[in-house]
Amino acid sequence: MSDRRSFLRTSAAAAAGLGVSTSISASVLSPSGVLGASDRITVALIGARNQGWWDLEDLLKQPNVVCKTLCDVDDSVLQEKGEQLVKMGHQKPKITMDYRTVLEDKDIDAVVIGTPDHWHCLPLVEACQAGKHVYVEKPLANSVAEINVMLDAARKYNSKVQVGQQQRSGAHWLTAIDFVKSGKLGTIRQVKFWGNFNYGAGNMPVPDSEVPEGVDYERWLGPAPKRPFNKNRFHGSWRMFREYGGGLLTDWGVHLIDMGLWAMDVKSAPLSVQALGGNFASRERALEMPDTLTVLYEMDGYNMIWEHNGGVETGPYDQNYGVKFIGSNGTLVADRDKWRIFPEGNDQEQRMEAVPEQPSDYKSHLNHAENFIRAVRYGVPLNAEIEFGHRSALYAHLGNIANWSNDRVVYDEKSRRITSSEKANALITPGYRAPWKFPSV
Repeated sequence: MSDRRSFLRTSAAAAAGLGVSTSISASVLSPSGVLGASDRITVALIGARNQGWWDLEDLLKQPNVVCKTLCDVDDSVLQEKGEQLVKMGHQKPKITMDYRTVLEDKDIDAVVIGTPDHWHCLPLVEACQAGKHVYVEKPLANSVAEINVMLDAARKYNSKVQVGQQQRSGAHWLTAIDFVKSGKLGTIRQVKFWGNFNYGAGNMPVPDSEVPEGVDYERWLGPAPKRPFNKNRFHGSWRMFREYGGGLLTDWGVHLIDMGLWAMDVKSAPLSVQALGGNFASRERALEMPDTLTVLYEMDGYNMIWEHNGGVETGPYDQNYGVKFIGSNGTLVADRDKWRIFPEGNDQEQRMEAVPEQPSDYKSHLNHAENFIRAVRYGVPLNAEIEFGHRSALYAHLGNIANWSNDRVVYDEKSRRITSSEKANALITPGYRAPWKFPSV
């Protein structure tokens, strides 16, 4: 095993020495070389039901990548996905309900973490400590303190951590970002994000019930507080409950806010954050996150604004979600389908030239998986390294904290504290339920 890991490191160094291109287009167009049996990359999946499974599917489309182990707390998911792997022509995987057995396996080079958000931190930190590379779903974790310790772990142990913000690997997103940076829009005064989705209104309440057969619910709860089983807090809808997820802001918000941070070259926390929200239209529904939320980020020379409305799917420009960059010459509007320009001016004079609509090729997720494998195999830069995932998650979490505390939030990155409000600062670090312990690096 030590020889195999040495081979991977040597291959990465050789690729860097040859000047392998690190652009998104090169990553998409240049196939990964198959260098023999020693070049095989063995992965494992922790959290196998939905998004984690889709991540694994695209990773397995890359040359000489195999999945050795599936880990989940639901035995029915393990059986179903194990059978699917075999039907897809892959080897029968080992299955386990304990992620720690995955990390103890020295044959595994990389892990995919597709669990609910409250279960991202411990496996990632321990995976880095075990010498694994990690593809982790977004948001990076469910609290500010967790994303900080995860960033520390990746840095200390030199693990490659790709965050599942696949828009960073989208060709049409890259051209949109380049256009914003070109200056053609003029002075950018506001960057606005919105996400209107029916699921943001939550489900109708149902009574607590017995734990489904084959589910290790105690392990599913993990470090979160003890609570009776309820299907509204389980598969598919857990992110509307604050112990497990951050609602629409940390689900869709991190994707869209990430595009604003990228285009505006943001490398720090906002100057301040304020928020207003509540369950205004879904009071009879089962959810703990606001169905309606507006967050104002104070930036240097412009504003950034997030808003969402759970239970509706209409929005500006006939898009239920998107990002827009409002410039003095025109506005750029983008989503996963396309980006468009709306020039300022009148019939006699336009402040900028019209630009044809730029469509997506819908390959961002596949490109993202390929980029991760190329990073592990050759050492090329990650398109969504942990720094980017950390920054967008920080913005999202600070928005939720501002809403929960009803205070103006000022976050000091050096001390990792909210200096404007003790009530808000108390929400940075979650309490971990025994026997789980908040990790240290």
